[in-house]
Amino acid sequence: MPDTLSTHRASWWKGTRGEWYVVIQVALMALVVFGPRTWPGGNLLSLAPSGVWTAASVLLMLGGVGLTLAGGLWLGRRNLTPVPCPREGGTLVDSGPFAVVRHPMYGGGILFAFGWAIYVRGPLTLAYAVALLVFADVKARREERWLREAFPGYEAYQRRVRKLIPLLY
Repeated sequence: MPDTLSTHRASWWKGTRGEWYVVIQVALMALVVFGPRTWPGGNLLSLAPSGVWTAASVLLMLGGVGLTLAGGLWLGRRNLTPVPCPREGGTLVDSGPFAVVRHPMYGGGILFAFGWAIYVRGPLTLAYAVALLVFADVKARREERWLREAFPGYEAYQRRVRKLIPLLY
């Protein structure tokens, strides 16, 4: 009889723990960073490269990377998982970066994506960043159903902490 881990590895493609959400999220992030920035023959956004736009984009990217790293470190090995389904035996983390936003790693990726879109001045890159935001919201909704099932205090946490973007959403 196969053990649970090998059974899970053999059936990851079924997506029972949200594996396909991760695949799509990685593909969107790859589009943000490596995808075409504009359509063939199109012009870059009319944002002239200025110190203000450059500074804003760098701040967004650094804030995004910082939020993502802080979220992963704060979760720790016991709770961190690459899939949206929480680990069995995990605990609800609502302090540190999780006191500012419920999904700091998703939020960090979104901040980075918008910062990068501004930095490269690519209209398609901006569209990918918007798609990432919409997708992260969908993924977070599914994850939050699992979190409500796993942690009785999650609904109260949802009411007091923003979802994806600190101070905004």
